[in-house]
Amino acid sequence: MKKLLQFSYLECKDAWLAAIVFMATVFTGCKKDFPSPCHDEDSFEGKGKGIIVHTGGSIQAAVDAAAPWQTIFIEGGTYNESIVVNKPGIRLIGLSCFASEKVIIQNPGDAENGITVLDEGDGFVLKNVTVQNFEENGVFLAHVDHFLLSHVVTIDNGEYGLFPVFCKFGVVEFCSATGHTDTGIYVGQSDSVSVRYNEAFGNVNGLEIENCSNVAVFKNHSYDNVAGILVVLLPGLTVKTSANILVSENNFEDNNHVNFADPAGGFEAFVPSGSGVLLVGVDNATIKNNKVLNNNFTGIATVSTVILGSLAGLPPEAFSDIEPNADGAKITDNLLVNNGSVPPPGLPLPGVDLLWDGNGTNNCWKNNNYSTSYPSPLPVCP
Repeated sequence: MKKLLQFSYLECKDAWLAAIVFMATVFTGCKKDFPSPCHDEDSFEGKGKGIIVHTGGSIQAAVDAAAPWQTIFIEGGTYNESIVVNKPGIRLIGLSCFASEKVIIQNPGDAENGITVLDEGDGFVLKNVTVQNFEENGVFLAHVDHFLLSHVVTIDNGEYGLFPVFCKFGVVEFCSATGHTDTGIYVGQSDSVSVRYNEAFGNVNGLEIENCSNVAVFKNHSYDNVAGILVVLLPGLTVKTSANILVSENNFEDNNHVNFADPAGGFEAFVPSGSGVLLVGVDNATIKNNKVLNNNFTGIATVSTVILGSLAGLPPEAFSDIEPNADGAKITDNLLVNNGSVPPPGLPLPGVDLLWDGNGTNNCWKNNNYSTSYPSPLPVCP
């Protein structure tokens, strides 16, 4: 969650879910177009199929030389550079036959972003690389549509590991993020994005979906963060609504990390430790078939954005540009075990498996396996 003033410069259920699944299938199908990384370079160099960056070379130089919609294959090694992509269809593919051949993109000094892709970069693909130790973001995409981030590892990149904002029709899959003071895998002010089969640990927020619509988050593992996932509508941003978020078949466990966000930062500094799933102000969210285990404050919480704002000391009028209550939430068929046993002191709500602040309309719960809730009973879905 960016500081609200800083963020402004980025000026980035069935039908929508079917579209996301179709999009994800298309991207997955593209895998067969990539040559095996173990092939001799004759099989793909010099035949119009791609450019090779040899160990010790420059990825940025290859991007500058590439034509739109060209693939760049990167040999294993450590590349001390930050990269900017400003043309469509660029594919950066790490060639890694063995664990010792990792492609590592390393901060050369004080660079803010590891990889930056701007609005000319529609169709961007990034696969099989590690991005580490940048000041602000590992991979930053702004106004990029039809993107794929796959098998990307982000380590200790300031605030965010993966950070697409103002994007549409994207897939984030099989990625890993750790060591970020805001969020490991973040999607902001975007539409029609699939976040699947990822791992996030050791961040403030493992996953975050902020001011987005039509996003599917499924089969991820988020653990040892302050919060496993934050699905949130915040004030002060360009996009003023958030709806139709699916959170399904994920594992959110042991998210009890001390909050290490910058105290002078944004809302992330006030996310309560011990949170599995925080649904904050978003409409028509479906949270189903998840395993939510051993989170000290709450398993799944459904609350108004004003609650989070009160922890930050903001008055209600600070939320005048959004409708801050979560409406139409369906929380069904989740397994919740041992959540809420050690809530942080000073919170206005109790520690339980299932938590609702009483705000919003048409919120309901059904077929969850749990021990504690507030209030009790919760409204039952028809």
